[in-house]
Amino acid sequence: MALETENKGPLAGYRVVDLTRIVLGPLASQMLGDLGADVIKVEEPAGDLARAIGTTRNAGMASCFLNCNRNKRSICLDLKQPEGLAAMLDLVKTADVFIHALRPQAVRKLGIAYEDLKAVNPNLVYVGAYGFSESGPYGHKTAFDDIIQAASGGASIQGTLLDQPRYVSFIQADKTCGLMACNAVVAALLHRERTGEGQFVEVPMFETMVGMNMVEHLDGATFADADGPTKYVRLMTPWRKPYPSKDGWVAILPYDNRQWAVVLEAAGRSDLVDHPHFNSFAARQTHIEEVYSTLSELAGALTTDEWLARLEPHGIPCTRVNTPEELLVDPHLDKVGFWQRYEHPTEGELRTMKFPVNFERSPVSVRRHTPHLGEQTREVLGELGYDDATIESMLAAGAAREKKEEKV
Repeated sequence: MALETENKGPLAGYRVVDLTRIVLGPLASQMLGDLGADVIKVEEPAGDLARAIGTTRNAGMASCFLNCNRNKRSICLDLKQPEGLAAMLDLVKTADVFIHALRPQAVRKLGIAYEDLKAVNPNLVYVGAYGFSESGPYGHKTAFDDIIQAASGGASIQGTLLDQPRYVSFIQADKTCGLMACNAVVAALLHRERTGEGQFVEVPMFETMVGMNMVEHLDGATFADADGPTKYVRLMTPWRKPYPSKDGWVAILPYDNRQWAVVLEAAGRSDLVDHPHFNSFAARQTHIEEVYSTLSELAGALTTDEWLARLEPHGIPCTRVNTPEELLVDPHLDKVGFWQRYEHPTEGELRTMKFPVNFERSPVSVRRHTPHLGEQTREVLGELGYDDATIESMLAAGAAREKKEEKV
């Protein structure tokens, strides 16, 4: 596909200055860019560390970076130099949103705390997305995804069945908090539209992930006067997993009595329909180990396709177990156009994931390829009114940097 030239996204006309790196902030700002915002990624001279994470064809353009930084322009500034900081402040004057992922102590040292930027742009929506709320005793701590998985209870919950804590095999905290940050920006912009007020918004990873992890696992402790048990029992059984079918793997999740009756009859065990451990939701919850272990045994009675053919017509949740490789050729994803391809100027044809939400009146689009470090430095500084001589002086002094021409 060709990159879109027209921007009809719901955030068209808004400008976001993005001082984030790795995944949390870049994913949030990429979503804002997909939604139509003009996202200007401000990078330090060393560049975003994610530029080296994953498969790489050309230096600085690794797969992880490519997947979190489309629909952005990159400007490279050294904020430790007066000229670089001055350019950042000039850029913020033109912005609706500023987002960073540095510890509060670090942004104060750089001179870009909320108080500093509010002074040049009173209506700014200023977002800090970092490990722990500054108001608590952990507010000084540095955090990445693994640290937050551990601190928020996620690693403990994930490792319960192994008798040792375990991280999930994807950067769960970064991506979940990225979604939270994107939601926070949109909500703050809506508030500004209604009141004219900008504001400071804090998105702490620790509190976000504790909130996510404990929705179901707060369980009995929800009733504060009873101090009941934590952890939702259905999720903690070792039998809650995909089951081996006759020829592969299948995921089956019957919930109500009707669905269980269909599953048991399909497996040739209609005798269990009225069994006291299977005949009600409460009974199945009480005997969840037995119920799920029995389902695991019964799954081998049919092939995966046979299970789908028997259960799907009855509206029973079931699916084959896809590998990442199979998702690349999944017929549903193909039909909805989820996997999109576009030609990158240096990286060749890239596969990218469609923004999953569909807007009837204000469709999202991919308008800009993922940029090289400082690819738009000269362009953005020019938009701010800097003349060629000033830009050349900044480049020569190292206060700014632009993309180096490299062979493909």
